Amino acid sequence: MSIKAVLIDDEKHNLDNLQELLKAYCPQVTVVATALSADEGASIILKHQPDIVFLDIQMPNKTGFDLLRGLSSYDFEVIFVTAFDNYAIQAMRFAAIDYLLKPIDINELQSAVDRAIKKCRLKVQNQQLENLIHLLKSQQNKEEQRIALTTLKETRFVKTSEIIRCESSNNYTSFFLQGDEELLVCKPIYEFEEILKDYGFIRCHQSHLVNKKFVKSWKKEYGDFLLLLNGSEVPVSRNKKDTVKKALETG
Repeated sequence: MSIKAVLIDDEKHNLDNLQELLKAYCPQVTVVATALSADEGASIILKHQPDIVFLDIQMPNKTGFDLLRGLSSYDFEVIFVTAFDNYAIQAMRFAAIDYLLKPIDINELQSAVDRAIKKCRLKVQNQQLENLIHLLKSQQNKEEQRIALTTLKETRFVKTSEIIRCESSNNYTSFFLQGDEELLVCKPIYEFEEILKDYGFIRCHQSHLVNKKFVKSWKKEYGDFLLLLNGSEVPVSRNKKDTVKKALETG
């Protein structure tokens, strides 16, 4: 399957380097156009209708996010290529969007391209990208923010306010939702601790992350446990007690 790609970056040497890497290590990808600005990038996306867009975030005048906000549809996959930017990476993790850090690692490039090609075969509107744009537009409304949760069968978009708790099992995390639903996600819990910390979630134990709005009480009869509104009990580890207490007291 031949895949059409466009590359957008304000530095020409970055475009040339990425183009050479794709040619050498991802021969299934054909670069049909490149652009040095967000406005030029939007034009080549509309003109060439690519399958994949490799997009820099930090560009003069308009960012890569600004470019995406200006589009009306997202029937392509995006792989962001960026220097480290904590806010941007948090947003991409929240939406389960692929990104590559500069300088580009060849193995990570190949993995991201392989994932994008698999999604291209489905050829549907990119819901993960829509979720990212929604996140960027509505930072102030965290109660309604959706997080992308990728299971073995699908990617679900779940409101953070509907997540009761998370529990780890090796490199997997179980999400317990309102309505007695459980989702098993193929990522370790520490990744979600970082993503959800600004949405009222507390890491109360090495294996547990809870949404504090569902905490009913703190039980101390046989050790320390949080009793949740759905009746489940979650342990509080000794080294987390002060942090959990402080988080619960702040509302």
